[in-house]
Amino acid sequence: MPIRVLIADDHSVVRKGILNLLEDEKDIEIVGEASDGDDAIELIPTLKPDVLLLDITMPRMSGIEVTKVVTRQFPRVKSLIFSMHNNPDYILNAVQNGAAGYLLKDTDRDEILRAIRTVVTGELYYPPNASSVIIRHLIIPKVKKEDDPAIPRSKTVWHKITTREAQILTCLTQGMSSREIAGQFDISPNTVANQRASLIKKAGVKNTAELIRMALTERP
Repeated sequence: MPIRVLIADDHSVVRKGILNLLEDEKDIEIVGEASDGDDAIELIPTLKPDVLLLDITMPRMSGIEVTKVVTRQFPRVKSLIFSMHNNPDYILNAVQNGAAGYLLKDTDRDEILRAIRTVVTGELYYPPNASSVIIRHLIIPKVKKEDDPAIPRSKTVWHKITTREAQILTCLTQGMSSREIAGQFDISPNTVANQRASLIKKAGVKNTAELIRMALTERP
């Protein structure tokens, strides 16, 4: 089954450009377009998209507001922000409201395709510039606030994992995507996903963000 994509952008030229980029991909189907956030929300029940490609600044409802609604009402739909704003506040608002990824509008075609194919699997897609913002503003401050120096070093997550898992965990704390990690170690993205799942289980956390926070807190 192709990945069903709904495009929401108030500029028809942008929507047309995205259509031209994606229309020849056999595993992607553009199921509809919306010119603002309200229209996007209304179309979801009918069009049943897998991925919502969202402009961040739209009339009536912004992309962030749409993402908040989608996360709550349509959790199966992945919101992928597609913005001209390389601004930490926008990036942080996106991740805090449940966006599965954040791309700039000057992103090339291959990365757009990679992002769509990544988020539909349930993974997040934040390229290095966005990942560094998230780590710097959301994760590191929380790590610095941690006040538990008495954690036995033998019981930290770093002492529960294999050498390869430690290498992958280090890459995750540096903001690298699964595909980048796979390329670095010459393994498949599926292998990285399996290793990440093993890390989350061993750490006893719920998701990758909590894993990274714990790893930074307990780093030897």
